[in-house]
Amino acid sequence: MKVLSVGGFSQSGKTTTVINLTEELKKRGYRVVTIKDIHFQNFTMETEGSDSWKHWQASEDVVFARGQEETYQIWHKKLSLREMLEHLSADYVIVEGMKSFPLPHILCASSFDDLEKLLDDTTFAASGILANEHNKYKNLRIYDAKKEVKELADLVEEKVFEVLPYANPECCQECGMTCAEMCTEILKGNKKREDCVMDNKEKIEVTINDKKITMVPFVHNMIYDVIIGMLQNLKGFEKGDIRIEINNK
Repeated sequence: MKVLSVGGFSQSGKTTTVINLTEELKKRGYRVVTIKDIHFQNFTMETEGSDSWKHWQASEDVVFARGQEETYQIWHKKLSLREMLEHLSADYVIVEGMKSFPLPHILCASSFDDLEKLLDDTTFAASGILANEHNKYKNLRIYDAKKEVKELADLVEEKVFEVLPYANPECCQECGMTCAEMCTEILKGNKKREDCVMDNKEKIEVTINDKKITMVPFVHNMIYDVIIGMLQNLKGFEKGDIRIEINNK
């Protein structure tokens, strides 16, 4: 999936940009999913005392609530972006918010001062209220999400790439940079998405309850070397597609 973020301060035009961009990409035949990051601490979709709320209180896992027109899941925790993406299937995912994640960013702002406060090298375009009066800030193009949404969607098709693995920067960086730095270099054209070593050197895959576990290169290589080192002592060992299943129930 290709993932981008539309970030900015409150009331800067983020939602308008997300909606118009989503509609334009869908017109082009893409399947588009959106994520809204909500900062209100006590936010909940549930009504205390409702039947689905009672299910959620009693459960230690995910609860489905199905109505006549819609179905939604209630989780017992705040999911990370990576966890949310694992449950989605789309060509593009547009995240409203999550400016700190290593994603290509469209910044929305109502003033140059606000834009400057959030601007960094992961920003490839700007939009929002500021586009009512301006179309450029330094070398950054500012798009009117209503009048110039086609041009903005063209840029998204050009710039946005398959989502990076978001490895812990303290134990990855085998490529020599963090995911945020890799994102910047891809946007600048200095690197390609396939330069991420976590995607290219995968010789072992670990899944727990059908959920794939992301491993940084050090852990990946250690597990691989230990398993292969032990198996080589077994009679009948030969190179090939090796499968090991462990029941840890």
